[in-house]
Amino acid sequence: MRCVIARFPFDLTKIEVEKSMTGITPEPVTGVSVTIDHRIYPVMQVGEVITRQNRRDFTAAEMRRALTRLGFTCHDARPVAQSWDAQTDRDALGW
Repeated sequence: MRCVIARFPFDLTKIEVEKSMTGITPEPVTGVSVTIDHRIYPVMQVGEVITRQNRRDFTAAEMRRALTRLGFTCHDARPVAQSWDAQTDRDALGW
């Protein structure tokens, strides 16, 4: 499938992307992620590997769109949970 990432055209297939990511250790996920061969990778890491471009040259949205069109499952970033409970702090102060 032909897709444009960072203004450059790429002819990608699902099998080529899977082969490219074989042996690559997933980085910690902090944003949008994608499942490839039962492993979860940040889309920016996958984009860097398959395009051989710097991550600053493309966006997560471009990669998500391309990977979704190839048939991969992409996931939104997890919401950040608060590390403290405001109700507990209020009771501790006696207010």
